[in-house]
Amino acid sequence: MSAEASRAGTGGPAASGPGSPAGMEPALPPASPRAVPGGGLFGWLRGRCLGRSAAVDPARDTFRAMTGLYGSIQPADSVYLSTRTHGAVFNLEYSPDGFLDNRLFATCSDDTTIALWDLRKLNTKVCTLHGHTSWVKNIEYDTNTRLLVTSGFDGNVIIWDTNRCTEDGCPHKKFFHTRFLMRMRLTPDCSKMLISTSSGYLLILHDLDLNKSLEVGSYPILRARRTTSSSDITSSGSSGPRTVGSPCHQNDSGPLSEKHMSRSSQREGGSPRNSLEVLTPEVPGERDRGNCITSLQLHPKGWATLLRCSSNTDDQEWTCVYEFQEGAPVRPVSPRCSLRLTHCIEEANVGRGYIKELCFSPDGRMISSPHAFGIRLLGFDAHCSELVDCLPKEASPLKEIRSLYSHNDVVLTTKFSPTHCQIASGCLSGRVSLYQPKF
Repeated sequence: MSAEASRAGTGGPAASGPGSPAGMEPALPPASPRAVPGGGLFGWLRGRCLGRSAAVDPARDTFRAMTGLYGSIQPADSVYLSTRTHGAVFNLEYSPDGFLDNRLFATCSDDTTIALWDLRKLNTKVCTLHGHTSWVKNIEYDTNTRLLVTSGFDGNVIIWDTNRCTEDGCPHKKFFHTRFLMRMRLTPDCSKMLISTSSGYLLILHDLDLNKSLEVGSYPILRARRTTSSSDITSSGSSGPRTVGSPCHQNDSGPLSEKHMSRSSQREGGSPRNSLEVLTPEVPGERDRGNCITSLQLHPKGWATLLRCSSNTDDQEWTCVYEFQEGAPVRPVSPRCSLRLTHCIEEANVGRGYIKELCFSPDGRMISSPHAFGIRLLGFDAHCSELVDCLPKEASPLKEIRSLYSHNDVVLTTKFSPTHCQIASGCLSGRVSLYQPKF
């Protein structure tokens, strides 16, 4: 049985290990009115307000220190979790400052259930939630509605009202269904839901409203289309809609069209709540071969989505970053493309057929990606700059910052600590390794 833990509310890492140093802040250079040439004191003050002074942004200096720490990171500790009842580590999670509350957390499992736990009494479950009919693979939490959101290989996205739980379970309802569902995520502000499928589609529900259950034919759909690269935008525009079968159960024979748009939304001239966008993300080398989106993560600031894609024949594997392009379409029925491929890198493709879970660092500047028997730290450039500071005109390769190998089996998952300079990884044989700076 594999279990995927939600973000619990303990205020620290869920996986314990040797103490990790906190972020180090170097001394800032002395401020000077000459920091803005020719501006004098008022020019310097104005530059300081606009963020143009050398001494105005301690976060950047802090990041330089943190980048240096990650540059010296080494394997530090490990533990084997493999037992008669538990084998491979398919996913892991650190606990940030709060999830459902400061004591309750949730886990999901391949036995089709979700379990609620109390940190003060971990020997028994608070309750077990039944609703899925296949492996449950994702747990998200909507901070706006305080609803738990789960997805599974049965194709269902189910919402749970954990505020009204009893020993027998809690109220729940099916929110969405699609064929071949792999992963589901909410953006940090909970305004969008993203769903990836094994048939190569990425579904985006815009202006998300979890209180409105989506039944067959009840939600407007924007045309299915392939995401654009930067070169597509500057030259020939986007390619046409993909004409193969859609993953959505409303129309299995072809691309989704404007006939599914509700009349009221067309009259209003804007996208309604829970409008669905269907995309086929561009993957290098896979344009004519098809791909499976096995892993889906979101930038902590909501700027981009991170995908792990494999070819239908499992002979190639890629990590890709897609920038969110905000703004409604010109008219409700026009094709919409919210994502643009900005960075990518081909993976080692060791352990074919297994899902590899990758992640962003807490500040969104680095990516940790399973790579054979270890992990790779990747950046948007060699200096680990912010994504918005190094957006390329055309899709560019991710830069390898560091490679770390400490496992004797295929690594399936990795995660940054949200509070310490520490990374964890788990492998097929049940070992969890921790990495932190070595002084």
